[in-house]
Order: sequence, then structure tokens, then C-alpha cells
Amino acid sequence: MEEYRNIKEFLGTGISTQGQLLVVRKIYDQLIDEVEYALIPRELAALYFGPGDIPGSSIDVDLVTEESADVRAIAEGAEFIMDPAAYTSTNLRPVKYGAAVRITREMLEDGKWNLLQHNVKYLGKKVAENENSLIISESLDSAANTVTGGATVTIANITRAMQYLEDADKHATDYLVGPEVANDLRNLDTFAEADKFGSREMMERGFVGMVYGMKVWRVSANAGMTTTSSYVIDREHAYMIAEKRPLTVENFELPVYDMSGAVVSHRIKTAALRTNAIAKITST
Repeated sequence: MEEYRNIKEFLGTGISTQGQLLVVRKIYDQLIDEVEYALIPRELAALYFGPGDIPGSSIDVDLVTEESADVRAIAEGAEFIMDPAAYTSTNLRPVKYGAAVRITREMLEDGKWNLLQHNVKYLGKKVAENENSLIISESLDSAANTVTGGATVTIANITRAMQYLEDADKHATDYLVGPEVANDLRNLDTFAEADKFGSREMMERGFVGMVYGMKVWRVSANAGMTTTSSYVIDREHAYMIAEKRPLTVENFELPVYDMSGAVVSHRIKTAALRTNAIAKITST
């Protein structure tokens, strides 16, 4: 009884920080993973070069300079004017990206989840997000033309961007938007009309998936997309990807430290193919 009284003097159920020690706790047996980001699909690349296409450390892509040659009227007996086509070359040298993880044997033996396997899977997602950021920063932001909008993106902004492509004899096939621009589209009556007559697409996706013949892609702001920016592109001519090393996982052991680990790596480079096949729209 004396021992019981001593314990009672120090622990009280009425005190939250002490009373909670008497509550049986259960740790949820499922790891809550990070959400999947909306990324730019590989299918939008005009050209893709895999490891078999890049025998060395880089690859050169040669292009005909547009409007570099012309045909003229020639007077009888006059000399033909020399006017051959001109060419340019773009070099893509893949850069290595990656990360490593090391986990002690104790953590692997005692953990509720396979921590090494989960970390490799998680880093794989980060590789995909890095590729998305590279497409935006190295390719789409090289747009030859920029349309400056106001507080919201308007129909006039979209159609002007499309005209920039059409002026260069390109065809606007896809429209890549950030979260704020996606919201602007939802609030444009011209596109919201689909909701009023019960469009299934509008109900499921929150905005019309086709705008003036372009497929709309909402891209996550957590993967390199500026929330107030959007891009009109011609997928046949906009940008290219050179991938020397696909997503690769190499496991390793460190017996001296009693650790297991893995290295996740990727060698990739993106670049604009024809900048006039990309038009950027900015808003505030």
C-alpha cells in the first residue's frame, strides 16, 4: 500500500501530460506516402534519344534553319542566285543526377516497413520530378514568344499564344498549365459552359480537357511548374530528351558500418528543338 501511495503522489490522471501515459496506443501499420505529383508525360517530347542512340557522352541534333532558302524569278540569260539551305546543330550532353541512402542493419531488422525499399521507391519519384523540372527550365522556358497576361489568364492570352505558333507554321497541340492557370480556366464561362450541360469531363477533371483543339495538362507546382505560368506547344517540334542512363538503382553493403544502402541515379538532358513551337503565357 505504501508503494501504491507513492506512485499516486507522482501520477495523476487529471493532468493531461501524465494521464496520457495510461492510454493504450496503437501505431498505424500503414506508411502514409507522399501524393503523386502531376507531371508532364514523356509522350509530349518531339524527340527521345535512349542510351542506344548515344554512343558517346553526347548527341548532336542537326536542324534545317527555317526560311533559310528562297526561290526567285530569274531573267532570261541571267545567273541563278546561290541560295542554299542553312543548318544549325544542338548538342545534348546528359547530366548525372541522383541520391544515395544508407540504413543500419538494426533499422532494417527492427523497422515496421522495409525502409531501404521504400527510400529507393521514394527517390525514384524524385527523379521523375527532377526530369519534369528540367523540361520546364531547359526547354519550355526557352520559348521564342511570351504573352504577358494580367491577374488571370484570358481567352485572348491563349489565342495570342496559339497565333505565335501558327505564325511559324506550327500547330498548337497541347496546353500545359499550373494550378493557378487551371483555376483561371475553370472560371472562364466559355469553357465552364461544358459543366452547365453536364459534361462528364468537366465534372471529373474540374476543367475542359480540350481548349481550341489543344489537350490541357495540369502540372504540379511542386515539380518545377510556376503556378502562374502556362505553355502552348506543338508536340511535334517543341523539345527533345536525351537519356544516357535511365533510372538506375545500385545496391551496396557497408559491413564496416553494419549498413545497407542504394544509389539511385539518372543521366538526362532536355533542350528545345524549335523555340517557335513554344509560347509561354505569364500572369500575376
